[in-house]
Amino acid sequence: MALVGPAIGITVTPGKTGLVGVPVWLWTAVSPTTWGPNTATASVPGLSVTATARATQIAWDMGDGTVKVCKGPGTAYFTGGVHSPTCEHVYVASSAGQPNDAYRVTATATWEVTWTGGGTSGTLTVTRSSSTTVRIGELQVLVTG
Repeated sequence: MALVGPAIGITVTPGKTGLVGVPVWLWTAVSPTTWGPNTATASVPGLSVTATARATQIAWDMGDGTVKVCKGPGTAYFTGGVHSPTCEHVYVASSAGQPNDAYRVTATATWEVTWTGGGTSGTLTVTRSSSTTVRIGELQVLVTG
């Protein structure tokens, strides 16, 4: 059974710069390996065990000291969207001065794995992580009059 970290979706894509105060949407692409369900069976003569894994949440370490926990996979950005209906973060400071002038974002999915076989069953929890970086800048406006 292959379980991987979230397939990070974020509105501030590589090569782009987001802005302080503007919501950053957070999501994962949903697949058997990134969100589940994912089921596998292992067998030997006279015994088989079946396990099913489902992600239950993603903890987004935003690199600025904030960890945002989202209970679902999030909602992919759509044109015209301002606030994510499910999972977002608003940076309050620029990433200037961070390594490579970018915040390191780490998404950690928590998976619940249930298994049954050989006349018994159980549940275990595992985590898988993925990372990316985001650049956040400030927009300053000068008004003269």
